[in-house]
Order: sequence, then C-alpha cells, then structure tokens
Amino acid sequence: MHTVKEAALLTGLTEHAVRFYTDKGLVPSVQRNSNNIRMFDEQSINWLHGVKCLKQSGMPIEVIKKYVDLCIEGESTIPQRYALMMEHQQAALMKLEEAKRHVAHLEQKNALYQAILERRTPDMMNPGNWDQIQHMHGDVFYSPSVRKA
Repeated sequence: MHTVKEAALLTGLTEHAVRFYTDKGLVPSVQRNSNNIRMFDEQSINWLHGVKCLKQSGMPIEVIKKYVDLCIEGESTIPQRYALMMEHQQAALMKLEEAKRHVAHLEQKNALYQAILERRTPDMMNPGNWDQIQHMHGDVFYSPSVRKA
C-alpha cells in the first residue's frame, strides 16, 4: 500500500492531483486506513496512470469520470467506451487543426518581424504604431467611430 506522497512519486502526479482525482471518484480502488488516510494499492496506481494519460490527452474530468464508471461496469460497456474515445479523438483532432492554424499565423508574424528587423517594412506589429500605418491596412482596422468607443 502506498500513501498519497508515494502514489504521486510513482505516477509523476502532484500530491494535489492525486487527492483531486480521488475526490472526484476517478480512483475507485483507493482505500482509507483507520486514520482515514488515503492508501493506494497497485490497482489504484494503475487507475492514476490511466487518469493521467486521459487528462494529458485533454479529456475533461467529467468525461474521465464517465469513462471510469463505464470501466467499473465491465466488458458490456466496451462499445460505449469506444464511442467515448472516438468522440474524444475527434475533439483532439479539431484542436490539433486549430493549433496548426495558430502556428501558421505565428510563422507569418515571425516572417514579418524578420522583414522589420531587416528594415524591409515598417513596424506594423506594434499597436502603438497602427495610427501611422492604418492607410496601408484599412481592412483590418476598426472604423474611427468604433475605435474611439
């Protein structure tokens, strides 16, 4: 049996995370000793590893709880667990595409900064200079009446 501190060391989680996950019901095999201290057996450590993996993938705690509950119900819930994982995979893929768009935008910004550093273009990145260059990029600036509001 392991204490919270030991469980944290074994799983790479913080002690706070170990307590949080047990309080949320994500470690069904956790036990308490006579002093009401959480104690973790190997099965509990496995649950913590599984929860950590799901959380790192971006799965919300509420969905992890649903997954844990389905696991406890047994093999009859494999189709529901599969559907849950497929749904989470789709959400992760959408986030990945969004992250790719962010990276592409940053690449454009960095190329512009390179041009600024090489003095090939004025500093359009500094909002303090936007009044001076508004005529160059009127399509991306608010109308004067909106800007003053």
